[in-house]
Amino acid sequence: MSVTSPSPISTTLAGIPLAAPILLAAGASGTLDEMADVLDLSRVGGVISKSITRLNRDGNPTWRILPSRSGLGMLNAIGLANPGIDAFLTDYLPRSAAMPCAVICSVAGFSVDDYVIVAEKLDAWRNPPAATNTSSRTRIDAIELNVSCPNVKAGCDFGSTPAALSELIQAVRPVVKSAKLIIKLSPWPVGLPDLARAAIDSGADALTISNTMPAMEIDVHTRAPRLAHRTGGLSGPSIHPIAVKLVHDVYAKVCRDAKVPIIGAGGVSTWEDAAEFILAGATCVQIGTALFADPRVPLKIAKGLDRWVREQRVSNIAELVGAVKP
Repeated sequence: MSVTSPSPISTTLAGIPLAAPILLAAGASGTLDEMADVLDLSRVGGVISKSITRLNRDGNPTWRILPSRSGLGMLNAIGLANPGIDAFLTDYLPRSAAMPCAVICSVAGFSVDDYVIVAEKLDAWRNPPAATNTSSRTRIDAIELNVSCPNVKAGCDFGSTPAALSELIQAVRPVVKSAKLIIKLSPWPVGLPDLARAAIDSGADALTISNTMPAMEIDVHTRAPRLAHRTGGLSGPSIHPIAVKLVHDVYAKVCRDAKVPIIGAGGVSTWEDAAEFILAGATCVQIGTALFADPRVPLKIAKGLDRWVREQRVSNIAELVGAVKP
């Protein structure tokens, strides 16, 4: 009987096995598993849910998503639209048992209590009391705290200083008893390595670097902001070089020695973009904006990464993490 060789792009994220170093980013692929209609999820590493809040949210009014006039990105100010934690647990999360990839739940909030309550409910769903235990309640591999949303009031407050970030994580960590805890940091605060160190010291298992870049565009004919929310976030290829530098800086100054993995996020639309993040120090990458143009782009990226790893003459993509030449 022949034995199938392991894929050169299979990897692990804080102990979570991934078929490929590719995650579908929060907010870009539906509430949870909707991308399964057009994409074989067994060929990606995992899916990150829409950011879930304590109560349901309609989000910001339209227009809340537009192509940037630069032609190299997308402006968005969705405003954390989501069904709220109770409806998410009832109507969406049960489907996670059938998902053939890692499941990561994104959590957002407007107070420490908001984050704690949502995270605690997710952890309780993952590990119900023995009397009510079911085999299906095991499909939350990690919780990602979104502390970097620029599209809502106070959306970045908890990720703006090491002290505020530490306070939040230290409150959430005790209620996340078995799932891995990922912190999604903002691209713009000065001293991002200090924030990364504070997150790790407070109990983070992995970091996502980073979120959208705060941005604004104005219609010069009407003199009105193009987004109804006035400002929003810029994502896509235009921010990719910025995100690569941020990953490199945090990896070199903090995560390499701490042995804490980084998820690179920002403008990944080709396998070369993903490979850049890997060389800069990311264990895996998130794909968001590119999914709006081509929902099957993760498969193309996986194929390109597989070929690249073989060309680099290494047995696994993990050997290339942080391997940029000095």
